[in-house]
Amino acid sequence: MSIFDEIGRFGAALKKARRNSRAIREMNALPPELQKDIGWPAALDARSGAHFRSAYWKSLR
Repeated sequence: MSIFDEIGRFGAALKKARRNSRAIREMNALPPELQKDIGWPAALDARSGAHFRSAYWKSLR
């Protein structure tokens, strides 16, 4: 495993975390009635946003 593999995984995890964070912000921007209809937020973890560290460690597996 080279350093370039690690950098690639790190970049992919960062991209995924940013995409998840953006989706959460967009869902939170919806009107409360619509959020309720679609069941948002389904859990407290969804409200806390994407955590980069956990996304990175999951990508290593």
